[in-house]
Amino acid sequence: MFDSRLRPLIDPPLNAIGSALARAGISANQVTIAGAMIGIGAGVAIGFRYYLFGLVLLLASRLLDGLDGAVARATKQSDFGGYLDIVCDFAFYVAVPIGFGFAVAANLPFAMILVASFTLTGISFLAYAVMAAKHSRETAAHGQKSFFYNTGLAEGTETIVAFVLMCLFPQHFAIIASIYAAMCVVTVIQRTIAARMDFPE
Repeated sequence: MFDSRLRPLIDPPLNAIGSALARAGISANQVTIAGAMIGIGAGVAIGFRYYLFGLVLLLASRLLDGLDGAVARATKQSDFGGYLDIVCDFAFYVAVPIGFGFAVAANLPFAMILVASFTLTGISFLAYAVMAAKHSRETAAHGQKSFFYNTGLAEGTETIVAFVLMCLFPQHFAIIASIYAAMCVVTVIQRTIAARMDFPE
């Protein structure tokens, strides 16, 4: 929901840092993999109830997630880079809820629901991107991407906000996870309606 609105604010500093990393010989894929490993580490830290340390790792991971695209724009964007980026993103999205599920047994059902909702939003996101490519649709609302980014209520920014709240208030994980899972379901419905309108039979 807020991703496209934040792009004009965050892209200039990210692009500047990305250019510096590119000049230092660091590739976009290296940044992507580093971000994923740190993000999975955040899930592990949360699983051991080191919530604030998990929060630090979480934010570091998302910074790298923003920088990999900046490095790619400073060098060369590739289809494999786009593939790697989305796979690593969802590895991170799954790692954090699983961490909370391991941290407290009572969290597990809500963590499973959240992972399931991420699965649905991911499928709707990628299915729409496939259809958009088939119809040669393009958008720059989310910056230069390897494939079409369809908007919705629950996007990257909202996910990070939810994860930050979970780390700051772990005792309320179940409530936050339930609310965000509902937002994900709304997003799937939004994309399904958009697909029905944009790609008629």
